[in-house]
Amino acid sequence: MRIRSLRSRTTAACLTTALGIGLLAGCAGSTGPGKPDREITVWSQENLPDRVAATQKVIDGFERKTGVKVKLVGVDEAQMPQLIMSAAASGKLPDVIGAAPMGQVWQMYSNGLLNTDIPKRIVEELGRDTFNANALDLTSDGATSLGVPSDAWLQLLVYRKDQLEKKGLAAPDTYARTLAAAKALTTKGHDGISAATDPSDAFTSQSFESLALANDCQLVDDRHEVALDSPQCETAFTTYDRLSRAYGAPGTQTVDSTRATYFAGQSSMVIWSSFLLDELAGLRKDALPSCPECKKDPQYLSDNSGIVTAMKGPDAKDAAQFGEITSWVTTKTAETAASREFIEYMMGTGYESWFGLAPEGKIPVRKGTAADPDRYLDAWRSSDIGVDTRKPLDKVFPRALLDQLADGVSNMRRWGIAQGEGALVGATNGELPVPKAIGAMSGGQISPSEAAREADEDVAALKKSLQ
Repeated sequence: MRIRSLRSRTTAACLTTALGIGLLAGCAGSTGPGKPDREITVWSQENLPDRVAATQKVIDGFERKTGVKVKLVGVDEAQMPQLIMSAAASGKLPDVIGAAPMGQVWQMYSNGLLNTDIPKRIVEELGRDTFNANALDLTSDGATSLGVPSDAWLQLLVYRKDQLEKKGLAAPDTYARTLAAAKALTTKGHDGISAATDPSDAFTSQSFESLALANDCQLVDDRHEVALDSPQCETAFTTYDRLSRAYGAPGTQTVDSTRATYFAGQSSMVIWSSFLLDELAGLRKDALPSCPECKKDPQYLSDNSGIVTAMKGPDAKDAAQFGEITSWVTTKTAETAASREFIEYMMGTGYESWFGLAPEGKIPVRKGTAADPDRYLDAWRSSDIGVDTRKPLDKVFPRALLDQLADGVSNMRRWGIAQGEGALVGATNGELPVPKAIGAMSGGQISPSEAAREADEDVAALKKSLQ
């Protein structure tokens, strides 16, 4: 295992060094506000064809209202670091980037690529009190606003409430209750839970982090030292190992296989993001629930599923919620006035259309306006979800669940962000040290304590390479 660990460290160091040099070199000759020609380029990570088309309609309205010309470019999240590096090196950064996750925002900020004055002015103009306070905190470095937080998705534990109730089991909102439910519902040919173990996918890291945060397992401690080998983290690795190996399906479990197993009625719980909700309700033909009961009633699973947002482990004082907040950011070379107008429009007139692209995964973090404090949350609850079939969110799921999702943003925690280690978070999303350790652990190659130690060593090496 030492050979694998050293190889990972070397790759991390080379990749991060190259990225950092490329970004900084690109910034050196192309800083300052862009030429005020009233033309801006906007990169959007909502890059699916239907979402690009819907975004373009919103932009058309902005162009008619303001006279600003906008070039919209859809980009893939996984390709963003390389694209940003190339654009910075050639002096052709976009003015605005939309749907940027926290790790990416921190990487750009750490490399001096962001204009942080524009988002501060926008938030003040729109009203700080109209935003979710936790969303503002997670997208800021102290008093510095890195971007304008737009929307969020949450990592959920979705469970068959009918099956748990039949066994007299409580909702799986703690480690102990989750393990008890997984054990009781694991039978021959049926899994208690579906949890990702794919070593090559960030989804595995997201799934594990949601469980780890519940036990106050942190990526780094308050002294900025990597802390994945802490007792809290060892308990998290041990619990994840029991869930995935003893009570989950054999073999590598992916983002697709975990969903498919739950949808087929072959597992009683699944760790997935809130993007699952429209599919859970049978509103997408390419991802329909296939459980025996679902043939007659496409909404059977959504009607018989419960959802846990925040969970609590034995070593934690409070329950914790994992999720992602995406933001609008402006680059160092952005045309100041036009970029500011555009983002204010997308967070105002165009906001409902923006989070309406996928309401199940774009929970608005701007709650409303000064005049109408709940305007956007109310609009979100009644937004249509689905692809092939469209239904209002509040006609598919009960009000209590939607309130739980909205409240989840306030409970959201993330590794490294509060400690100012966002750049490290972004780097781990590229190198995937935690998924690699989980893959080896779930495959029986290493123990949970060895997985914790190996992940700790690899992240520490990655952190050193960033200095």
